[in-house]
Amino acid sequence: MESSRLLSCLKNDFALLRSAVVGADPSARVPSCPDWSVGDLADHVAKVYLHKAECIRLGAFPDEWPPGVLDADPVVSLDRTYEALIGQFSAHSPADPAATWHEPDQTVGFWIRRMAQETVIHRVDAELAAGLPVSPIPDDLAFDGIDEVLKLFLGYGSTRWLDDFGTLLDAPDERPIAVSMSHHAWTLTAVGGRGAQPGHVDVKDSATGFDGEALVSGDAVPLLLWLWNRGDDASVRVSGDRDLLKQFDALRIAATQ
Repeated sequence: MESSRLLSCLKNDFALLRSAVVGADPSARVPSCPDWSVGDLADHVAKVYLHKAECIRLGAFPDEWPPGVLDADPVVSLDRTYEALIGQFSAHSPADPAATWHEPDQTVGFWIRRMAQETVIHRVDAELAAGLPVSPIPDDLAFDGIDEVLKLFLGYGSTRWLDDFGTLLDAPDERPIAVSMSHHAWTLTAVGGRGAQPGHVDVKDSATGFDGEALVSGDAVPLLLWLWNRGDDASVRVSGDRDLLKQFDALRIAATQ
């Protein structure tokens, strides 16, 4: 997606998130994140925004983190940190350098994409906590989010934070599994460690449809929410080898905790 389109989505989803937080009891639980209250959710999003603003402003990760309570009013915290984030985005082009956790992409554009995707997922959380209907998610944003989950959080994440995957990649089933939507598919293969080479998940774009020993498919929006543990199993279609599907389920949960 173009950065301008991502920024537009970020603006819209922040407005929806803010509105949901304003209308909710700060102590209300977040159904999709049961350990969090609405206040906790707002504090998390505010700290994420401020951290990314600092990564851009400093060109490095801030030394001391996280900060203390930003403001007793969660809406004030959201407003101030969102303003700081957008201020940094406005002051830079997407190609400008910024400190990120993705070594191949050390640019402001990486954070524009990541914050758009972060915000839409937490906007859903806020709407659920406020008892509101979940507002529509644009298909192009959902498609981009699926690609990000699979390639960055599962693929790259398994090479960067292998400990998060426990023993799942010590001796995995290495048969491929496909994740598919109507116009695109990805093939994922869990690769076990060999000698000094640690295990990882290999993710490739592939032909649409069944390209492996198991298949997870669905429309873009429900598939995105399911990958982020915000949708139930009935929202996607699964077929193929049950053990391979179970392994994929464990891997994607580990990648998105």
